[in-house]
Amino acid sequence: MDSARSDRVKAPKKLPTAIKLLVAGGFGVGKTTLVGAVSEIRPLRTEEVLTDLSVGVDDVAGVEAKNTTTVAMDFGRISVGEEYVLYLFGTPGQERFWFMWDELAAGALGAVILADTRRLADCFPAVDYFERRKTPFVVAVNCFDGARTYDLDEVRLALGLNPAIPIVLCDARRRESGKEVLITLVQHSMERNSKRPTPA
Repeated sequence: MDSARSDRVKAPKKLPTAIKLLVAGGFGVGKTTLVGAVSEIRPLRTEEVLTDLSVGVDDVAGVEAKNTTTVAMDFGRISVGEEYVLYLFGTPGQERFWFMWDELAAGALGAVILADTRRLADCFPAVDYFERRKTPFVVAVNCFDGARTYDLDEVRLALGLNPAIPIVLCDARRRESGKEVLITLVQHSMERNSKRPTPA
């Protein structure tokens, strides 16, 4: 009787691996949009309305229609199959909030740097930051309506990126597009981490 009962007991289901990822980039590149589009839970947002006090502080050239800004972080979650759960942390884009990046980056497997070809120079601080920290990252060029399109090799050259760093096109509004970016990042990060020498 006892053996029959033990045969029916199922092995505990393996919990998915939790992975922390960052979504970074300049002001107005679509970080909040990307996190919100892919998150399977209602995303946490810390957006505030831009006021007259930000005039001369926040550069809105090219994104004049933007009327809110992230002041702390965005947070979302997405499951990839039954194996992984990705926890997404969107960083604030303005320089005055960069001090928060160190806290958000702690323990992250990697980062997506969102790029807007209308304001490509805004990517440089994020690229420099993650290169200094030796954090794996990918660059995702957000395809804004009406923005000029560039060949990805042109973007790589403009940003001075190593050929090993993936660059992809995306539409931050579309869940599937954002999900593809995140999968590319996880694959790149795991591959890069597997090549690191283990400490003696």
